[in-house]
Amino acid sequence: MKDLHLTKEEAQILKDVESGKYKPVKNLAKEIVRFQQAARQTLNKTRTINIRLSEPDLYKVKALAAEKGLPYQTFIGSILHQYSSGNIKEVERERQ
Repeated sequence: MKDLHLTKEEAQILKDVESGKYKPVKNLAKEIVRFQQAARQTLNKTRTINIRLSEPDLYKVKALAAEKGLPYQTFIGSILHQYSSGNIKEVERERQ
């Protein structure tokens, strides 16, 4: 490890580990799983929103969702996700 280049912070951590400042946690495997679950939950947070749609639009969305075998709210969420991810582009319409 002669060619190892550490930042100041990394060097301090290495020094602390080697001096025994840090102790292993009990049940390491269980702790790893716990922190992995916490990370997943943090990344997958969902929020509830309320929107107003015209009845004809809602009927159309429900019909499209039914064709795909999805609940309509899941379908709407999927469309919004695809649009915000850039997978659906806005279609420009000609002005009359």
